[in-house]
Amino acid sequence: MIPAAAAAVDGDGTVIGDDGLARPPWASVDPLLREYYDTEWGLPVRDEQGLYERISLEGFQAGLSWATILRKRPAFRSAFHGFQPDTVAAFTDADVERLLQDAGIVRNRLKIRAAITNARATVSLRERGGLVDFVWQFQPATTPRPASHTEIPTQSPESVALSKALRKQGFSFVGPTTMFALMEAIGMVDTHLTASHRRGSSGVWPA
Repeated sequence: MIPAAAAAVDGDGTVIGDDGLARPPWASVDPLLREYYDTEWGLPVRDEQGLYERISLEGFQAGLSWATILRKRPAFRSAFHGFQPDTVAAFTDADVERLLQDAGIVRNRLKIRAAITNARATVSLRERGGLVDFVWQFQPATTPRPASHTEIPTQSPESVALSKALRKQGFSFVGPTTMFALMEAIGMVDTHLTASHRRGSSGVWPA
């Protein structure tokens, strides 16, 4: 059965909500996803802690739905001490075992170890200008202008380059598709549908 909020998809690929605003189908039904879309997704993230958290959560999301990660985010933040890179970089094997017993997060050993590895790589990058400048240097010259979901790419030359560059710096779980999702989430590209009320909201790209 199609939820009522998603029943009427306009020809431009958006769903008009009960508030009269146009959103993509994925952000039109679940209240948590709608709140995330309206207030956070696609807005610039330019602080080290925030960017490290996003990279970590995108890594944990691999193979899962974003809704699952979003619901678990409070538990992730508690388990990883607010995603403070210095704190997570100091995690030991005992912390890995502790996290594997935490039912509130995604209990995947490889992903947990990747989060720790990436915290250490984040700390190391401070000697070369820091994570924020490193990631944002891969901002493309143009952004997609998708009219429908099928027109949204899943990776780009810049996400491929960012993936390779991060891997060279010791990061893991940062494949090209994962990095394109990161770029969308932090406003480096704007893949809001052209009819969405959030198009151009990042301030990075014009509507």
